[in-house]
Amino acid sequence: MSTRAIYRHVVHTIRHAPEGGITYEAFCVTGGCGAESGPHPEQEAAQDWALRHTGRTGHDLFRRVFTDHAEVTRAE
Repeated sequence: MSTRAIYRHVVHTIRHAPEGGITYEAFCVTGGCGAESGPHPEQEAAQDWALRHTGRTGHDLFRRVFTDHAEVTRAE
């Protein structure tokens, strides 16, 4: 008995999942530093961390990450 695969096209959508929220993080990219803000639910908290870090260390280059949680569902 042989096994057969059946393929069919199913349309899906991807959307922001409000229950997942959005998180904001900042990472110092000055060579050898590696400091990071950690995830925050508000953008201002990550930015404030970067401002304080610059004040303490003089480091002035950061990578900002915004994480959006999404949900994939079948299109009706």
